[in-house]
Amino acid sequence: MTLRADALRVLGSWEHDDVAQRSLRDDYVAHLRGHDDAAWRSCHPDHLTASVAVLSADARQVVLTLHARLGRWLQTGGHCEPDDVSLADAALREGREETGIDALVLDPEPVLLSRHEVPCGPVSPAHHLDVQYVATAAPGAVPVRSEESTDLRWFDVDDLPPGCDESVHDLVRAAVRRVGQSTSASPGTASPAPPAADQPSR
Repeated sequence: MTLRADALRVLGSWEHDDVAQRSLRDDYVAHLRGHDDAAWRSCHPDHLTASVAVLSADARQVVLTLHARLGRWLQTGGHCEPDDVSLADAALREGREETGIDALVLDPEPVLLSRHEVPCGPVSPAHHLDVQYVATAAPGAVPVRSEESTDLRWFDVDDLPPGCDESVHDLVRAAVRRVGQSTSASPGTASPAPPAADQPSR
């Protein structure tokens, strides 16, 4: 199955109780049906991306990265790559690459969709059609900053950094709700949150 086919399968059956989210889903599906390269950065001006809110084992903290180019605190995520066989794989890869935490347990169903303008490609305005997931880290996990960010650390889910985009707040709230609904089925979600850490670049 191609990444585009997987995205059509996932989004075609995805449900949400919010009408705006359902409308975004329909827009994403139409975009996928209308563009063979809808999931690649070569698709201008809009293309699908995948991101993930990485929560601590007890869902009390979230890893955020200070994006080097945008200068804002964001969840981990980005463009899909040729080796990604699914949107979930893309989100998990981004989470591992940008946090340095390999032991992540990903919920395979998206928690939220977010369409936002980005300085990406030769056509403006351009948008990321972001498909957002949630993953939990192993107890005691310590994030390690990658070259893509200028800072990386744990934040309390109820105390995100000043100036944090409202879309990040929305994702974190949705991620915490999802993990709370599936705690009994997700390993490692009952352990204490790891301490906040700001680690040097790999």
